Amino acid sequence: QVKLVESGGGSVQAGGSLRLSCATSGFLYGYYSMGWFRQAPGKEREGVAVISPNGRDTMYADSVKGRFTISRDNPKNTLYLQMNTLAPEDTGVYYCARGPPSTVWNFNAFDYWGQGTQVTVAS
Repeated sequence: QVKLVESGGGSVQAGGSLRLSCATSGFLYGYYSMGWFRQAPGKEREGVAVISPNGRDTMYADSVKGRFTISRDNPKNTLYLQMNTLAPEDTGVYYCARGPPSTVWNFNAFDYWGQGTQVTVAS
């Protein structure tokens, strides 16, 4: 049974930092790309960052480049998102998801999703 469980969300002031984690189980973690996505109130879900199975290749949304860092620990089956210099527009529910073995920026290619963790950034 594939499981993805996010943690690390919370409320911070603008300019602050948070580190999200996604603990996974039930599949060969190191075989798949992984991604972080977010959904703000009243908006569609958007991609934040994607990482290749071995962690060497990453892709970011323009809005988070230079501020967010996606990483993974394959022996621990865990995905991370370090978020720095947070802004109110980063507020939303953050989801981790399992992608295909290749690294793609295509939501339809992500087949398993966590339940999400709330991030709220106050101005």
